[in-house]
Amino acid sequence: MAKTNKKIRALVTGGAGFVGSHLCEELLARGFYVDVIDNLSTSRRSNIAFLLKNKNLKLYKSSIFNQKLMERLVKKCDIVYHLAAAVGVQYILDHPVGSIVTNIEGTQVVLKLADKYHKKILLTSTSEVYGKHACSPFSEDEGSILGSTSVGRWSYAAAKALDEWLALAYAKEKKLPVVIVRLFNTVGPRQVARYGMVLPRFIQNALANKPIIVYGDGLQIRSFLYVKDAVRAMADLSLEKKAEGGIYNIGNDQPISIKELAQKVKCAVQSKSKIKHISFKKAFGGNYSDFEEIECRIPDIAKLKKLLAYQPRYNMDSIIEDTIQYFRGKRGKI
Repeated sequence: MAKTNKKIRALVTGGAGFVGSHLCEELLARGFYVDVIDNLSTSRRSNIAFLLKNKNLKLYKSSIFNQKLMERLVKKCDIVYHLAAAVGVQYILDHPVGSIVTNIEGTQVVLKLADKYHKKILLTSTSEVYGKHACSPFSEDEGSILGSTSVGRWSYAAAKALDEWLALAYAKEKKLPVVIVRLFNTVGPRQVARYGMVLPRFIQNALANKPIIVYGDGLQIRSFLYVKDAVRAMADLSLEKKAEGGIYNIGNDQPISIKELAQKVKCAVQSKSKIKHISFKKAFGGNYSDFEEIECRIPDIAKLKKLLAYQPRYNMDSIIEDTIQYFRGKRGKI
């Protein structure tokens, strides 16, 4: 793993979350100093407990709306990695107001401070901004096709799109060094099923020999990226001058259906579980009117490959196996 020549100080918002904790691990391995701010509302201290033994990392249990603390942390850092956000379809549907406020106003706080002290910022966005296009790889210049504002699911995509516009406006008007990444279905150890994340949900049920629940017909197409591949790309982009002012898809361009994913998990676990299909209406209950399924989501990562010679190192089978091993070690602890 490449080391940087200079000791860089990073501020990672949401650094105790699933992706955030892996990013902190990656940055520490590269020789960074890392400050983490996280209110632990949807993340877990246990995600970075083993990293707290490293003298180069410090955790601040607080909100990005803590203006005084955020000002101090941004002022002393070199790069801000902004990951703090409300995530997960189920969480968005259950907490619509808090999700919108966090995802829009929280980003405004971070961008304003980054501009004040002229700090580089890597902003994490999402493949959700593409909306419901037909099934083909999405390039960064693809337009958005979002659903009705009466369908709550789309509030997340709209909020993240607004974050991107605001970040690019800072880049254009204020010359703020900004890099935007759109993450596609990132999975791996430390991700939890609590907010509807599909791979940990499948694995936990398979390990318990409970039915593996597939929503709808299971023919929805996704492409899953191992979290270690994701954070490697994020760290590399943050250090690449040519990436500034750009938007980059970070994902794996190898598609798989949800039905096939369930079968792979069952086989890898050697589980006695049955694969059971239920309707989206039954799955989301009272939130069903706020839900609309995306049939297909595959990234075009040509832009990332061209800039960084990037290639995912983990295939679907190795992703599933590593994640299974994590949950085997965590049985009864999550």
